[in-house]
Amino acid sequence: MDKPLPESPAPLPSQLQQEVRDLLADLDEQLAWPDTFLASTPAPFAFSHYLVQTVRQHPEYLLEALDPEGRVAACDDAAFERILRARLEGVTDDAELRHVLREIRHREMIRVAWRDLSGQADLDEVMHDLSRLARSLIEGGLQWLDRHLQERYGQPRGPEGEAQSMVVLGLGKLGGSELNFSSDIDLIFAFEEAGETDGQRVIENQAFFQRLGRQLIAALSDVTADGFCYRVDMRLRPFGDSGPLVMHFDAMEDYYQAHGREWERYALIKASPLAGDPEAGARLMRRLRPFIYRRYLDYGTLANLRELKQMINDESARRGRFEDVKHGEGGIREIEFIAQSFQLIRGGRDQALQRRDLLGVMGVLRDRELLPGYAVEQLECSYRFLRRVENRLQMLNDQQTHRLPSNGDDRHRLALSLGFDDEASFEMALLREQRRVHAHFEQVFSAPQRADDAAMEASSETDREQQLNRLWQGSLPEADARAVLEAMEFQDADEALRGIADLRESPGVRAMSVTGRQRLDRLMPLLIGAIAEMEAPDAVLPRALQMVRTIARRSVYLSLLVENPLALSQLVKLVAASPWINEQLTRHPVLLDELLDPRALYAPPDRDGLSEELEAELAQFPEQDHEQMLDRLRQFKQVQTLRVAAADIMGFLPLMKVSDHLTWLAEVLLEQVLQLAWEKMVERHGEPQCGAADARRVARFAVIGYGKLGGFELGYGSDLDVVFLHDSEGDDAQTAGPKVIDNTEFFARVAQRVVHLLGAFTPAGRLYEVDTRLRPSGTAGLLVSGLQAFRRYQDESAWTWEHQALVRARFVSGDAELGEQFHALRREVLTRERDAEALRDEVVEMRDRMLAEHASKKGQGFHLKRDRGGITDIEFMVQYWVLVSAHDHPAVCDWPDKIRTLETLGREGVIDAGLSEALADAYRDLRNRIHRLTLAGLDARVEKPDDELCAVRDRVIQAWKDLFGEPQSAANQNG
Repeated sequence: MDKPLPESPAPLPSQLQQEVRDLLADLDEQLAWPDTFLASTPAPFAFSHYLVQTVRQHPEYLLEALDPEGRVAACDDAAFERILRARLEGVTDDAELRHVLREIRHREMIRVAWRDLSGQADLDEVMHDLSRLARSLIEGGLQWLDRHLQERYGQPRGPEGEAQSMVVLGLGKLGGSELNFSSDIDLIFAFEEAGETDGQRVIENQAFFQRLGRQLIAALSDVTADGFCYRVDMRLRPFGDSGPLVMHFDAMEDYYQAHGREWERYALIKASPLAGDPEAGARLMRRLRPFIYRRYLDYGTLANLRELKQMINDESARRGRFEDVKHGEGGIREIEFIAQSFQLIRGGRDQALQRRDLLGVMGVLRDRELLPGYAVEQLECSYRFLRRVENRLQMLNDQQTHRLPSNGDDRHRLALSLGFDDEASFEMALLREQRRVHAHFEQVFSAPQRADDAAMEASSETDREQQLNRLWQGSLPEADARAVLEAMEFQDADEALRGIADLRESPGVRAMSVTGRQRLDRLMPLLIGAIAEMEAPDAVLPRALQMVRTIARRSVYLSLLVENPLALSQLVKLVAASPWINEQLTRHPVLLDELLDPRALYAPPDRDGLSEELEAELAQFPEQDHEQMLDRLRQFKQVQTLRVAAADIMGFLPLMKVSDHLTWLAEVLLEQVLQLAWEKMVERHGEPQCGAADARRVARFAVIGYGKLGGFELGYGSDLDVVFLHDSEGDDAQTAGPKVIDNTEFFARVAQRVVHLLGAFTPAGRLYEVDTRLRPSGTAGLLVSGLQAFRRYQDESAWTWEHQALVRARFVSGDAELGEQFHALRREVLTRERDAEALRDEVVEMRDRMLAEHASKKGQGFHLKRDRGGITDIEFMVQYWVLVSAHDHPAVCDWPDKIRTLETLGREGVIDAGLSEALADAYRDLRNRIHRLTLAGLDARVEKPDDELCAVRDRVIQAWKDLFGEPQSAANQNG
């Protein structure tokens, strides 16, 4: 890409060279300058009237900034801090304070301008040094004024006696460390708690900090013989000019929660504590963060920023758009709006976006692929160009301006300072960058739909779109409305109209805010039109209307769908395809965010990808904030389950992969929950120790998955069958402290906490229902078993059905070494020699008992899992074959899942290969049907089995007969 700004200033024309030589001659008469400096014809003098005027008045400011080679050197933060501290130490009164602050500003502004105009400093250095100067003058002035005000009134203190200090927040470019050369500074003052001072003259903290704030403003902005430091703008504080100059934290938080407006979120996005107690400043920002960054994707921001930018554009148009490099089309403000719109929309969900520097935000947008890489590169390049133009403009006369000079001579100086040969070439480059920026701005902010009827009438919208708008508003005659819906292939137009009218007239809609109702009015015609494209719009419309009724309470979700036609399209497809998905989206509207990116929606991550995503999600939260982490875990489960279901229903995932993904998801969530529970217990009690004194070690803990979790067969809504094990041994088995408890109690509490964290209901839902009844002795047994006790139970007390359950058991979380020991134990138990006849009788007896309790009655249809010929029959046959043959064919217990076990049984010759394949196919078919029914919002019962299903069922029943003989119960073979 071509570079918009030349590397160094162009050679000076002869006229400007002469101006600089005349100035140098005058300066040489006043002070002794380095020969290298006088011989160089320094160009900065030609580009800045401010430099010339200030150096004429105070040539020592520039002379003292020169190094022996006649160059102005860079100044690091530590050196600048030493200079400032030394100058302020001797200040004795307010007048001297003002003089010192202004002198330091002029000296530093000369140094910064010189390095910039001579090509020695890049934009990053210039912004950093200008921001450092402002922060330092604010902090230095505040400390001096606070100290002297305390001499009169004492230290302000809170209700408990804690010392209070004023926190100064810097907003805008100052807060982002991106300050331009001549800028107002936007500040907000705050203090932590109400109270009073502890001096002889006691006043309330509010009065103390009011006085301190006024004094600081005056110290910075009053015009003296030395000029001023900064124009201070306090209008962005709560309630603006009509509000108090300073507020305590509680009052400020209450204001933003109750009265905060959208533009104030935008204003606070760069807010940074500049002065005062840094810890108090950090606490204030944590309290304001929920207002700035919403926990959901806030697409209402786009409309608000669009309106704000339009107001700025209208004002800029009156002045001439091209001339204003900040507010005009393609100006700096449009780049800021692009970056900050993504921050406001997504920052609550992605803390990487919660940063104040624009270029840093742009990097995140590129990394997250929220903007194309080429777009970010162009915007970064344009931003640097426009910011350098802005700085050079302001360096001309140290004036806050963003407009090109009307004076031809100054316009020429500006072009030369930027490295262009003349005004024309500069203006061509400027226009190119502005057009490029505005094109990207339009891509982000252009409204996808018209906002009102008038705009619709004036546009090329079709008659149908206009009719749908009137239909939703209720202004279309009933006969015409019915005709519109019938033309869109609604079979029952009257019922559809009733549903739409019920929503329109519902109390929730009637109580909506003006903004919310406007968003709903924009969405509904689009939604009805999208539903009409489905094969069965009559079935889809009621589901969609119920969803809208729910999400309308948070109108930001309406904006998400209006602003993103692709998301609306995906929503309608999924709602049409699956009532279960519709229910999930209605219950958890935050999932609507996932519709924005079909690439991710229909491509759920694998096991490693899930771990990486979850780790990145949780890294955004402090480790001690367990509640927020748990809510994020629940949201993570909902998001990933939606991705699996969407990929499943649209045919992107085969059946076995669906179960794999759902099982992987359960594993990574279980791992994280176990880690949280373990760390909490270790923090309180220390690690569990065991073993002899000379061989002490940390006792191990493991979670064993049974059933569908163990067999990689989880479905939507499956619970988790788990057993907890430990390997603690010896008499001295207890935790390391601080609060010492027995290891058995430690492990029991860990397990209880895991079960609670997985199963607890919150507004964000719950993770999983957990079933621990498969542990030794069931509900009568200990929640956590020692490995040796588990072995003894399997050897001496376990029922046959418990050994059947062990076929589908595997280690899923905790200590991997203990997991290996469990797998060895499992193999040992499964490969014992067994009496085939006795085993057959016990398996059949258990199956008959299950049928007696759970089988469908005549006329109730066919339950795909529980009834004769269903999945449970296949499970029992597989378990029988494993238990009866593993002694001679140990490979049959290698896998906990049925498909690979059936393949191994066939390969080992335990059963015929054809039978192995037939049962595997039957199992897949039944599982697939269960998945389909679940996504349709139904249970696993088929009222009227079709011929294909009857054939599958009959194959399974025949296999059962061949293995176990004629069943005693012929239940549900009549489905």
